[in-house]
Amino acid sequence: MATAKKIIAAKKAAPVAKKAVAVTKAAVTKKPAASAAPLKPIKTAFNKTTLQVHLAEIAGVEPKAAKAVLAALEATIVASMSKKGLGEFTLPGLLKITAQAIPAKKKRRGIDPFTKVEREFAAKPATVRVKVRPLKKIKDASL
Repeated sequence: MATAKKIIAAKKAAPVAKKAVAVTKAAVTKKPAASAAPLKPIKTAFNKTTLQVHLAEIAGVEPKAAKAVLAALEATIVASMSKKGLGEFTLPGLLKITAQAIPAKKKRRGIDPFTKVEREFAAKPATVRVKVRPLKKIKDASL
């Protein structure tokens, strides 16, 4: 008998859920305001908060949604660049981030290029160099 009540309650709740889904789909299908007008050149630097507000205005979404997207992008980049990750990340058309492993260097004797005197160069530990390369859209925009 308890299962029959649950089924009836679920059937009653189903039309309400469909209406809510229809309303959210209608809200999502709105075109952002930015697609109608071309973007103007930006002459000031953004910090994290102003970037989130700017992206929210351009995309026509709430600032919380823009903040969540930026947080997800940051987490994805960090996971890709981590020690166990791929070691590279591409934001299609914009930039490519790569990690380059630099091996350790032993202590050595050599001639100092400035003083031309023989001296001992210190050892250097292994490290990782991170490089960021611009891709086509950024190169074209900077011309």
